[in-house]
Amino acid sequence: QIQLEESGGGSVQTGGSLNVSCAATSFTYSRYCMAWFRLTPGHEREGVAAIDNYGFTTYMDSVKGRFTLFQDKAKNILWLQMNNLNPSDAAVYTCAVFSAATTCRSDQWYTNSDALAGFWGRGTQVTVTS
Repeated sequence: QIQLEESGGGSVQTGGSLNVSCAATSFTYSRYCMAWFRLTPGHEREGVAAIDNYGFTTYMDSVKGRFTLFQDKAKNILWLQMNNLNPSDAAVYTCAVFSAATTCRSDQWYTNSDALAGFWGRGTQVTVTS
């Protein structure tokens, strides 16, 4: 089955940048929606950004203009470049990939993620200090 492993988290000062990556192994999906989520204590998991196999991208309003997705389909790696970070961005960032039954072009990938067929990584911690 597909395995996802995140890396690149760490601590950065407000206004700084981080690039987190998600490496997929045993990747068998030709059509997919792959996404980043984040979770902070006391809050529900929040969708951050998603990309599909066609290169379509979508971002939550809170990160638009600051975060950018890049994917290397040959190597099955997804990066999330995060710029101008602020303390509200601090969270555990987790990547997930959903099968072709899920489209990135609707809100289902972040409104109903628990019910979708797919795979999840374990997450990487991002800390932003003021």
